[in-house]
Amino acid sequence: MTEPKVLGIVLAGGEGKRLNPLTADRAKPAVPFGGIYRLVDFVLSNLVNAGYLRIVVLTQYKSHSLDRHITTTWRMSSLLGNYVTPVPAQQRLGPQWFKGSADAIHQSLNLVYDEQPDHIVVFGADHVYRMDPRQRVEQHVASGAGVTVAGIRVPKSEAHGFGVIQTSDGRRIDAFLEKPDNPPGIPGDEGMVYASMGNYVFSTEALLEAVRLDAGDEGSVHDMGGNIIPMMVAKQGAEVYDFDQNVVPGSTERDKGYWRDVGTLDSYYDAHMDLVAVHPVFNLYNRHWPILTSAPGLPPAKFVFDEPGRIGTAINSLVSQGVIVSGGTVRKSILSPGVRVHSRAEVDSSVLMHGVDVGNGAVVRNAILDKNVVIWPGAKIGVDREHDLARGLTVTDSGVVVLGKGEQVLA
Repeated sequence: MTEPKVLGIVLAGGEGKRLNPLTADRAKPAVPFGGIYRLVDFVLSNLVNAGYLRIVVLTQYKSHSLDRHITTTWRMSSLLGNYVTPVPAQQRLGPQWFKGSADAIHQSLNLVYDEQPDHIVVFGADHVYRMDPRQRVEQHVASGAGVTVAGIRVPKSEAHGFGVIQTSDGRRIDAFLEKPDNPPGIPGDEGMVYASMGNYVFSTEALLEAVRLDAGDEGSVHDMGGNIIPMMVAKQGAEVYDFDQNVVPGSTERDKGYWRDVGTLDSYYDAHMDLVAVHPVFNLYNRHWPILTSAPGLPPAKFVFDEPGRIGTAINSLVSQGVIVSGGTVRKSILSPGVRVHSRAEVDSSVLMHGVDVGNGAVVRNAILDKNVVIWPGAKIGVDREHDLARGLTVTDSGVVVLGKGEQVLA
């Protein structure tokens, strides 16, 4: 039996306002994560590991950093016709930018016509997880459905934060409920509901018909989850795929089924803390299903004994290339390439991006520091919430302090 021809479409045009200031100068999928990655690397790794090697990434807002990362990192062999390519909004259908995720696909249908795939996988670019999409495509092809929506099991008490998939038989989608207060449970597991993971497998003709109809609907907001999926559910052409059934090579019982929407500063921070547990909730070290990216050309990390009794240490932390910990102490933190932690400095439960410099005797706790932030000698952040707020620093509801690119904090 011939393998179906599959085109991957990654939706990467979101502004990511809730991640500001991390998105002040870059698109949300370009936000660094886990020391050396970008958020977009997770979805692209899943697709490439599955053997889907023809992928377009639809971009729009502040896309330079994202476009450059994809172009320089995700190079495929053109000899075999494979590619991962960024496609910015081009106003092909008139003087307008993408009005929503469904409109982004509608305005980019030339890519579908050129490739002529049998099926199209449509994924968001800003979630942290592993998935083998081949297993979803297999279910989709066998079912004959127009669309198959990935669903993750979450407790009913959390349903109000998601788009919820209602199904009476565990497969066919009966309704798509947006952030319901009291949704029906999963058959056989009534305390749980299927939350939409925001990624889909479409039969090509079904997707083409849906986005064309949606484009002509003046009342639509042209959103995949808000408009396209309910339209296809109404035609009884939609099924749910249970993410719990997905088996990723090399996964463990601890990290099986891990999926995080990192759309807020607190969720972004929490997902990082998942990485630095002694037994990580999400394991970056799975060689059977690697998260791929390009490594910077920097020397190995270095830990320096800089004066009697001052030894650079990092405990329960991820330390990237080019990092120098010189007599400072790092605990439960992520240090991205080129970070410098000086003598007597303390970094605890924090995320430090590329090129951050923490001065002598400085203290950084419960913080996210974007690229090239400088914490001056003796300065303290994350120690006194009121003092941080008085200095105009961003502090989340859970107390995480966030500094944007190049900011400096004086003592």
